[in-house]
Amino acid sequence: MNTLNDSIILFGGSSEERLVSVASAQNLSRNMPEAELWFMSQEGAIYKVSAEELAAHVDPFMTSFKPKQSEAYKDFNSAVKVIAGKALIICLHGTEGEDGTLQKILETSQINFTGSGSEASSLAFDKKATKALAKNNDLPVVTDLSLKDFSETEKVTLQGFFDLHKKVVMKPLANGSSVGLYIVETSDQLTNAFNEIKSKAVCPYLVEPFITGREITVGVWEQNKGKLIALPCSEVQVVEGRQFDYAGKYLGSGVKELTPAPISKEQSDECQKIALALHQLIGCKGYSRTDMILTEKGPYILEINTLPGLSKASFIPQQLAAINVSLRTFFESQLSL
Repeated sequence: MNTLNDSIILFGGSSEERLVSVASAQNLSRNMPEAELWFMSQEGAIYKVSAEELAAHVDPFMTSFKPKQSEAYKDFNSAVKVIAGKALIICLHGTEGEDGTLQKILETSQINFTGSGSEASSLAFDKKATKALAKNNDLPVVTDLSLKDFSETEKVTLQGFFDLHKKVVMKPLANGSSVGLYIVETSDQLTNAFNEIKSKAVCPYLVEPFITGREITVGVWEQNKGKLIALPCSEVQVVEGRQFDYAGKYLGSGVKELTPAPISKEQSDECQKIALALHQLIGCKGYSRTDMILTEKGPYILEINTLPGLSKASFIPQQLAAINVSLRTFFESQLSL
């Protein structure tokens, strides 16, 4: 069994969530100072970083981390060759960490790592596929529309979807941290969002009707011997006129986060039941976090995160604190798996 003394925290990367990853690594390192720190640059090179250097980095959610020393390995495949006997605590968020690619390399190399395996990671990272699986297993989801190439045909289809639902949410099919999120209430906003996304490097988008309710997120913790527990629910309360975007999530701008969520026991039980069911359905390992909207008719699944944020501002640490479990104890249990 691996321990914190023979573990490596991997963070950074090239995804749009790389800044969040640095903040998560700072929090992990503060709680687990004996773990090594490896930083992956946007170009993919690996740098060995000291806890002191990482801790000294200020404003991580807005400022890129730049290691002082030269690279240790040109890419992750080169670094993998020296990890044997150690465990990797994956603290990447977004593409590299959560789409299953990294996990596949580690599985092939027979290296221990925290979090879900490659198949579950790949499935969970695809919001459309996750919702389809949930729906087929009688878990509550809302209808949706996929945009792949942002052609004129898709523009017409999108307009029809908007006309039907009057207010929609547009979000990347595979991304997190509310990056690239649009909430659209008028035809002009719809056109602007469509053109703005198209002008960038086009990635597939998911469009859903905006549903009114309370924003709830629930962590799931796999303990020893495969025992699963649902962590306390958290609620995001958004100031009127604002939305739960990157600034709201990480800079405390226009939102309030409440853990445990001020909802009834029946509502909490229902949300936790859904989080546990989706975790198992996807085949997640170790831990996950499911986001949902709690409506008058009950909760509806938005997505599941296989490597949710671990910064001081993140929900998993909040939920662990609510049951008096330290991040250190949590990751000792993860390594024991």
